[in-house]
Amino acid sequence: MVVCTRSAEGVSVCQGESRWDVPVVPLKPVDATGAGDQFAAGFLYGLVKGFDMETCGKIGGIAAGEVIAHIGPRPAVSIAEILTAQGIG
Repeated sequence: MVVCTRSAEGVSVCQGESRWDVPVVPLKPVDATGAGDQFAAGFLYGLVKGFDMETCGKIGGIAAGEVIAHIGPRPAVSIAEILTAQGIG
């Protein structure tokens, strides 16, 4: 498996012969500190929970997007609440 984040261009996930290109909501970054860690945490959360690769990429993008929108490396709001609001549990 290869996972490649491409800033506002989204996320690409490749596994075997399959590839998923997952769009993200483009944001103006305030502080990118922690964005990679948050993406990885979200993506791995999705994997552990058994979500498909596209959803894992979406969760990672949501987590990273939240943390780049403000100063500091930790989410300012609950990622779980954001996921629930978007129908991802």
